[in-house]
Amino acid sequence: MHLRQIGRLSSRDESGGFSGDLGGKVSREHSSNLSCRLSSNLSGQLKKHLARALFALAAGLAGASAAHAGNWCEGGIWVDAMLGSYHIRPDPDKHFEQFNPGLGVECWLNNQWALTAGGFRNSLRRPSYYGGGVWAPEFLHWGIVRIAAMGGIISGYNYGNWGLGRDHTIGPVLAPLVMVEYKRVGANFIVIPPIPSDDLPFTIGFQLKVKF
Repeated sequence: MHLRQIGRLSSRDESGGFSGDLGGKVSREHSSNLSCRLSSNLSGQLKKHLARALFALAAGLAGASAAHAGNWCEGGIWVDAMLGSYHIRPDPDKHFEQFNPGLGVECWLNNQWALTAGGFRNSLRRPSYYGGGVWAPEFLHWGIVRIAAMGGIISGYNYGNWGLGRDHTIGPVLAPLVMVEYKRVGANFIVIPPIPSDDLPFTIGFQLKVKF
């Protein structure tokens, strides 16, 4: 074989190897970008489905109450509209959102116990979803005012090492409530304890509600 032919073959091998490496890198980067986009799309779709499910739950329970379809919520069904919050002595360097739109439902099993669930945009501008139970003892009931307590779980906050979920954004909640109810309309004032790992101070949430 002549030296000129050997040079040509060597040049082809080096070019092919370089192209192969470059093609592999481009392929891996394309796969990574595609994976990120798919993950982002799935996350967005999941949030949309959760919001739709909560809305359907509220509408379905309200419809069931109106039609007397079952005895689950003998104490009545309230649909809550989350409106806003007030933060008690927040860090001056933090800017919390005070407009927190959302929707929830209360299924009262009797005059003292209820199941509740809902979702809203929290003070950190993140979506939050909650679920749990409410206890409103008769001895803390005066006319249109009732004192109650809610216990359950809530998402959308940074709970640090003791939080649940992949990003530790699900944690327990235990909050006292002041409920004001007159016939079929009312309001809830929820005292949410601080979450130190997210620099969130004591917060008072405000809901308007309607009974079905």
